[in-house]
Amino acid sequence: MNKTLIVITGPTAVGKTELCLDIAKYFGIPIINADSRQIYRELKIGTAAPTEEQLRQVRHYFVGTLALTDYYSASMYEEQVMQLLNELFQTSDYALLTGGSMMYIDAVCNGIDDIPTVDDETRNTLKQRLANEGLEALCEQLRELDPEHYELVDKKNPRRVVHALEICLMTGRTYTSFRTNARKQRPFRIVKIGLTRDREVIYDRINRRVDKMMADGLLNEARNLYHLRHLNALNTVGYKEMFTHLDDTWTLDEAVERLKGNTRRYARKQLTWFKRDPEMTWFSPDEKQLILNHITKQ
Repeated sequence: MNKTLIVITGPTAVGKTELCLDIAKYFGIPIINADSRQIYRELKIGTAAPTEEQLRQVRHYFVGTLALTDYYSASMYEEQVMQLLNELFQTSDYALLTGGSMMYIDAVCNGIDDIPTVDDETRNTLKQRLANEGLEALCEQLRELDPEHYELVDKKNPRRVVHALEICLMTGRTYTSFRTNARKQRPFRIVKIGLTRDREVIYDRINRRVDKMMADGLLNEARNLYHLRHLNALNTVGYKEMFTHLDDTWTLDEAVERLKGNTRRYARKQLTWFKRDPEMTWFSPDEKQLILNHITKQ
């Protein structure tokens, strides 16, 4: 029988977690997390990471395995998941990947360009230059070294500008030269399942999830991480709003309302991205039997 990777995705708060626990138990397999923030052990509440009880029910990979200060990338994730799948398929015909991080899912399903890992010296040098010289100066150097990528890059996003410049300086080649966008062939079947609900239902679930996060201590979690707010992993919905409140810019009520609104916008962005994929078959999370039939029919 062909080995099958089950990919279950969808917008935040749609109901992936409970369904995936059931699917994992049905096939007797672990869950491979594809949420780029749940991988950090300090971000439990703001990422709605699996609870201790859920982790006891089913083994999870890539949940709480990194510190916020650890360097990580989608290409590293791709490599590690592919190694893990090779091991899991030794003893099972199925594996389950789930999450809402679009780039992580694409990395496993399609592969991403083999861009070199940046060494610590280059990373630290560019980090210091960004602080000292500012983003505009780095953009100008990127324009000189790789004018083609300069035209494409989001020049207001320091992470993207710095990463491209790191590659140029470290390798002596343009960042563009590494970007082939060639789809990699995978030695297993991929079944992609998208979960969705009526928009108003998703929005209500988001609002209730945010209220639960606040009750569970999101503000205190953010307060404990405030000194690390410059890290890219914390440049994300949930923590940004709490940090702005801690800056005394917004009241707590304003921060919570902004958090709900920004989460709704992120959910729309996720749906737009995933609905571009013609290989995705869409279900309600309540249609478990139909989903199981779809997985096993081939």
